[in-house]
Amino acid sequence: MAVFIPHTTCGVMINENWDPTVQKDIHETLSRIIPHRGSYSHTEGNADAHIKTSIVGSSVSIPIENGSLPWGTWQGIFLVEFDGPRTRKVIVKIIGV
Repeated sequence: MAVFIPHTTCGVMINENWDPTVQKDIHETLSRIIPHRGSYSHTEGNADAHIKTSIVGSSVSIPIENGSLPWGTWQGIFLVEFDGPRTRKVIVKIIGV
């Protein structure tokens, strides 16, 4: 299965889905490393979102085994919004064997 986000300021990731503080820690760390207000050449006001999305990525691939996703115990998939809230499109494709 492939999940693709056709936007340049939000991405998708697989990470821990049990403890919500993991998501908070990821968001806070990315914001500390790549601050919203920096000395960026891109002056639209969302340069940080473009950089964060480039680091996180806009797609993930997940194998399907016996009709289900073989998640690790704590794993989940997340849309990661860096320039919103906005309406976003998510494309999911099931790729046959």
